[in-house]
Amino acid sequence: MTGEVHGFAAFYASPAGAVAARLLAQRLRVLWPSLRGQAVLGIGHTAPYLALWSVEASRSIALSPAPLAGDVAPGIGAPLVAEEAAMPFPDLSFDRILLIHGLEITENARRLLREVWRVLKDDGRLLVVAPNRRGLWAHAEHTPFGHGQPYSPGQVTRLLERHLFRVERRDSALYMPPYAPFLRAGGAWEAAGRAVWPARHAGLAIVEARKDLLAASPAGKVAVGRQVVPA
Repeated sequence: MTGEVHGFAAFYASPAGAVAARLLAQRLRVLWPSLRGQAVLGIGHTAPYLALWSVEASRSIALSPAPLAGDVAPGIGAPLVAEEAAMPFPDLSFDRILLIHGLEITENARRLLREVWRVLKDDGRLLVVAPNRRGLWAHAEHTPFGHGQPYSPGQVTRLLERHLFRVERRDSALYMPPYAPFLRAGGAWEAAGRAVWPARHAGLAIVEARKDLLAASPAGKVAVGRQVVPA
């Protein structure tokens, strides 16, 4: 990942960050209402969101790619720091993977998604949250969502499909403009936006996917051992 995006902790400690985290967490909880007994991995900056399931999950691990280590507060509960292309986990380690503040700032989406595919169980699910290129948040440089490469919902879908995932459903969040005067009415903006505005104009694109095992199966021969290399 690039080393240009910092300030996650400061943003989420601010009033704007607190509202954004609350509104996004509401959507994540709707999509994944219960992860009881499951192993969960958060990649990127997921500390504000993993707490949704940490009590009920069997394991809840946050991983921060090495270039973002400068924005990680040391101490108990701090995320693991590792290279995005060499995650320190065996194959098939996690039931669910949450990717936030990751896809838009990676230098190599192929390597990142290849590792996600490797450590995700065959029946597991991936949830990707990325700045929506048509939304206001992707252009707000005073927030972490305004840095890196934004994506439309369709672009996220096609990227995942090219890397051996099958998209199951799409959602959206942050219809509120990313400016202080709108903070108090964040909930109202969210409700109105979901009712009136097309999802393609929301601040964040949310895409859930699972492995496409048929696409990963070699045609015409029997695989020996377990060697899956998503293209």
